[in-house]
Amino acid sequence: MRIPYTGPLPPPIIIPRNANTPFGAICALQAFLSAAPSPRLQPPSRDGKSKTVLLTGAGISVASGLADYRGTAGTYTLNKTYRPIYYNEFIDNHEARKRYWARSFLGWTNLHRARPNNGHWAVKQLGEMGLLRSVITQNVDSFHPVAHPDLPTLELHGYLRSLVCINCHNHLPRSDFQEFLSTLNPTWAAFLAEMLEVGALDTENPDERRRKGLKTNPDGDVDLPDAPYSTFRYPACPTCLAKPPMLKDGSQSKVEVDNDGAWSSSSTAGILKPAVVMFGESIAAEVKIAAEEAIDQASRILVIGSSLATYSAWRLVKRAKERNMPIGILNLGGVRGEESFFAELKGENNGQHGVRCNERADTLLPQLVDTMRGIRAGPHARDAIKEATASFGRME
Repeated sequence: MRIPYTGPLPPPIIIPRNANTPFGAICALQAFLSAAPSPRLQPPSRDGKSKTVLLTGAGISVASGLADYRGTAGTYTLNKTYRPIYYNEFIDNHEARKRYWARSFLGWTNLHRARPNNGHWAVKQLGEMGLLRSVITQNVDSFHPVAHPDLPTLELHGYLRSLVCINCHNHLPRSDFQEFLSTLNPTWAAFLAEMLEVGALDTENPDERRRKGLKTNPDGDVDLPDAPYSTFRYPACPTCLAKPPMLKDGSQSKVEVDNDGAWSSSSTAGILKPAVVMFGESIAAEVKIAAEEAIDQASRILVIGSSLATYSAWRLVKRAKERNMPIGILNLGGVRGEESFFAELKGENNGQHGVRCNERADTLLPQLVDTMRGIRAGPHARDAIKEATASFGRME
């Protein structure tokens, strides 16, 4: 995955203009999801049915208690010193892995406790109504497959629910790994329990964390007496430990651990990494192909909760644009390249040709579901909603 776009994002472009209120946004999204395939679609829709693919980002999970990246309370916004680890750094550096796993150990509990929010459940309901074909998510929290297992989800950047060995490629559940880390690092485990009790890990704001007792050094590291990052230990891959694999050069690897079972730096294999695509790491070819096929099999795309700062997501919307697919965006704040996605919109548009809303997904999507259900409830409800939508269009 390429390093994310860090330039300034443009202010949101509201399309249609009256989608600047929740009601207007709902009307526009209803028109977007209900419209027939565009006659400009290339190649044309074979069955004439509208099929929407969702592309979601961190913004849809904020209501679950997770931070996004560029929102008002996002990681990059509140913590200016935040720097993600890079793939080669993780693979090549034992000390870098200690630091990564120490931070991950502290953060895992909040993620593990978090659950899908109303936005995810609304996606499930829209899928059950036959309005969605599939979901592509950049998120690694697993909320989409949990909320709607029957609606296909492609996890573009992997998932945190398990680890994968870089040598034997076997997986290990993250919950099991957390228990191993607690056993190997009792001082850190006691510190984690204390910080969870005072709620110091419930925020990404460094100042608020300090007020709750989480002390940090000037470089942002956790200040834990008698337990710097260099003391943190992590286990070896159990499969490689039991049967060391052959290396790519044909030589026999060795996997060694200390008396407690922690991975030893004398090892040449048995390194576990999170089953996510790290910065600087390539997305698997089969995942790239599956994402492109999801775009090509749909007739329109709706982006939810993403600024498209990562190239892997932005290129999918670019691909949709090249197919003349109508594009919808529901995101708080600016989106990379959004002005180019809507540059060719001309003529009357109530949302059927394209929509851009600056609203929260967890509040707007459930209301959209209620609206779409009303349309299907009967002629009186359909007429009322049609009239409201028409009035909305006349206000343009």
